[in-house]
Amino acid sequence: MKIAIVEDDINMRKSLEIAMSDYKEFEVQTFKHAKDALKGLDNSFDLVITDINMPGMDGIELVKELKGRYEVIIMTGNATLSKAIDSIHLGVKDFLLKPFDVDALIGAIKRESKVQIVQKTAPKTKKTTSGFLGKSDALAKVLNIADKACKTDASILLLGQSGVGKEVFASYIHKNSPRAKKPFIAINMAAIPDNLIESELFGFEKGAFTDASEAKAGQFELANGGTLFLDEIGEMPYGVQAKLLRALQEKEVRRLGALKSIKIDIRVVSATNANLDEKIKDGAFREDLYYRLNTIPLYIPPLKERKDEILQIAEATCKSNCEKYGFKLKSFSNEAKSELLDYNWPGNIRELISVVERSVILSETLEIQRDELFLNVRK
Repeated sequence: MKIAIVEDDINMRKSLEIAMSDYKEFEVQTFKHAKDALKGLDNSFDLVITDINMPGMDGIELVKELKGRYEVIIMTGNATLSKAIDSIHLGVKDFLLKPFDVDALIGAIKRESKVQIVQKTAPKTKKTTSGFLGKSDALAKVLNIADKACKTDASILLLGQSGVGKEVFASYIHKNSPRAKKPFIAINMAAIPDNLIESELFGFEKGAFTDASEAKAGQFELANGGTLFLDEIGEMPYGVQAKLLRALQEKEVRRLGALKSIKIDIRVVSATNANLDEKIKDGAFREDLYYRLNTIPLYIPPLKERKDEILQIAEATCKSNCEKYGFKLKSFSNEAKSELLDYNWPGNIRELISVVERSVILSETLEIQRDELFLNVRK
């Protein structure tokens, strides 16, 4: 694999060159400035690794000039959210914050190498879209960003009201990423007692505490190679947040009671319906962890802003429940459809699915009527 490194800091440039010389499968050429790289790059290069902040042309401008001819990994010591989002929109494969462990960079390069090998040898496959029951312009805009984020290992923070489908998005991102054949593990922080979260995430050794009769791997280890989805991240106890931050930064975890750490290679997707800015101000959430998780924020609009999906989701849910309960296929009357469209859906997709399932079970005929939705009670 032929790699170009674009870095204006001579010490950093030399350090990377020396570190990567240990890997015979890599052929490395370095450039001091972006303009030098543009002159020296040819079709033989497979990957470009560039700093963002450089005199003259910066790394983002360089990526724009490359026009997608090479896969790119960006490294920077002065990350901003706008720069991270710009890089993802341009198709950058990974985003590393300085100072980083050389192993983290090597891991990112090897992952990209595997992806390129698969792309060259595997037959073309269709994008996995299972999980979404409807289509709308609002959903398409979010999926457009998700599709670009899928190809990278950047951390993603899913934002939106409860019930909008954040876990479906997390699963979609995993299934359309290079990690698709590895584990996808979802954990709801709000569903685990505070005193068990640390052992659940990081595991424990036999005898680490009174009830630890045998060793147990944590969810980080179980998700190794794949994607770890941390739902309701705003509910994580403050004391555990520091350990999570270290795991993300160092790419390693240590079980409770263990003397040695375990290297991990995971992609983290987290989600919250809480206002993390307010939690940071109140001292309930670490600001440094927030920025580590929030490389790519993905806001999922509520169902009331995705009106085109309401009847699509309702009809798909109706059909699946009829099959589930062995009923003849039912449908909605025109009045019932109007009621579904007029309702505000504060519980979003989760509420809609619940309403439809109940109406399928309780309706007396094959055509579900307005009154059988019971939405007037909810109003």
